[in-house]
Amino acid sequence: MNGIELREALHSGKRIYSTMLVSRSPKYVETIAGLGLDMVFIDTEHNAIDRTTLGWMCAAYSAKNIAPVVRIPTHDIYDASMALDAGAAGVIVPYTEDIETIRAMVGAVKYKPLKGDRLNGFLSGKEALEPELEAYLDRANAGHSLIVNIESVPAMDRLDELLAVPGLDGILIGPHDLSCSLGIPEAYDDPVYERAVAEILARARKAGIGSGIHVHYAKNGLAQEIAWAKETGANLIVHHSDILSFALGLQRDLAALKSGIEGSAEAAEGMTINI
Repeated sequence: MNGIELREALHSGKRIYSTMLVSRSPKYVETIAGLGLDMVFIDTEHNAIDRTTLGWMCAAYSAKNIAPVVRIPTHDIYDASMALDAGAAGVIVPYTEDIETIRAMVGAVKYKPLKGDRLNGFLSGKEALEPELEAYLDRANAGHSLIVNIESVPAMDRLDELLAVPGLDGILIGPHDLSCSLGIPEAYDDPVYERAVAEILARARKAGIGSGIHVHYAKNGLAQEIAWAKETGANLIVHHSDILSFALGLQRDLAALKSGIEGSAEAAEGMTINI
């Protein structure tokens, strides 16, 4: 899936299958290319990935027809521009709660390289763009998608307003921060959390915006992901991450090894996953 196809799928409701990646190993590219993913979520908010490394990662996945989408670490429009310069097909903006942030990011992602007073005047509706310039910007940014993280109760309260900002293509729920904002940290099986997620996903799809949740940690996570997709129409399926998939697989196998070798289930107890 290329950038243009990704943007169209977010709005149409077509399912987009993805995972979060932080590994810089070139071997990952060949391995992942055979798994049938449409998109990779490259996280630079919580992981130290420099611009050079990000550039080759975006180029490598794009060459395999897997759209690289980068979560930037801030609400700075220049971070968004740097991700696009690296070859990102889209930008994910962390912890978004206000219209102004989304509008500024629309400018950075959908109207690059226009900026400053001319861009602000256009985004505020006070100034029109020349037809030739507007057509150029549409062509130049046709493969760029804007996705924001919805991770708090205030964002939920303003969700309809946020979804209505022209130029927004999708939302991704941040499960950890949302659970904390709800006052039930990491209680991913709590009905309050589950209802909040379902509501956000359904409202986004009703607005014609791509919707999903990333790196869901609940014990029944896979079944819950399937149910949410079927019941709400959520179409941005970001399943696990390279680190979490590795940790869960190794935890399972080590538990079986210790139990089999030591001869008791107690030998496998006490293993935790810290991400």
